[in-house]
Amino acid sequence: MHLERRESSTTWLELNRPQSLNAFTVAGYRGLREALDRLATDDTVCVVVLTGRGRAFSAGADRSLLDAALPDTERRLAGEEFGHLLETLGGFPKPLFAAVNGLAVGFGCSMLLYCDVVILAETARLRFPFTALGIVPEAGSSALLPARARWTDAMWALLSSEWIDAADAVRTGLAWRSVPDADLLEEAARASAVVAANDPRSVAATKRLLMSGLFGEARQAVRRELDEMQALQWTARSAESRSAGAPYDAPSA
Repeated sequence: MHLERRESSTTWLELNRPQSLNAFTVAGYRGLREALDRLATDDTVCVVVLTGRGRAFSAGADRSLLDAALPDTERRLAGEEFGHLLETLGGFPKPLFAAVNGLAVGFGCSMLLYCDVVILAETARLRFPFTALGIVPEAGSSALLPARARWTDAMWALLSSEWIDAADAVRTGLAWRSVPDADLLEEAARASAVVAANDPRSVAATKRLLMSGLFGEARQAVRRELDEMQALQWTARSAESRSAGAPYDAPSA
């Protein structure tokens, strides 16, 4: 799940499944969403910082959620909790920082696109691995990444599924800055304190202005991504059926 600690008016949420590279289970989606919902209405909290324990920020979805044998009920629940978390991330009213301590892969990388300030350890590595997995971008990243990074860099990152090092992440605009690993938490604390010291109403209003319309675009992108994912799955099932000589039904409109 995650650990929570408070430093003045900044709250730290530390993903805490280091043995699983802080991959998200259904409980992990729900726990982070509930924490953010609570902090969003806590007037004593001005900034929230996300980070990870161990050698990863987050490896994305836990392997158990990708198991083909996962019961449909659990798969639907995972999808619902994932969607709820995206809504909370997209509508979070306070500055949301990310202190990326290591690997950020899949949703662990897409989640950074919902963070207002991203600070990377110099050894951090990011990856949008979707095309290598035979799937498409998720969590609205097909809209959010081009909005943050240069178009050509965003296109390459999503088409190639290649690793992005900290220096390139900063160069392309995916992150604000990178610092030596040993300085990551100190720099995140310093930067969050600078923002937390400002008028919280002004900060919240400024974030609303900067983010105006962007989450709506991300919502639409999520729907398009799900449509493309379903089309890919249908194509794969159809090919398997034809290969096996089995009949198959036409997709519904």
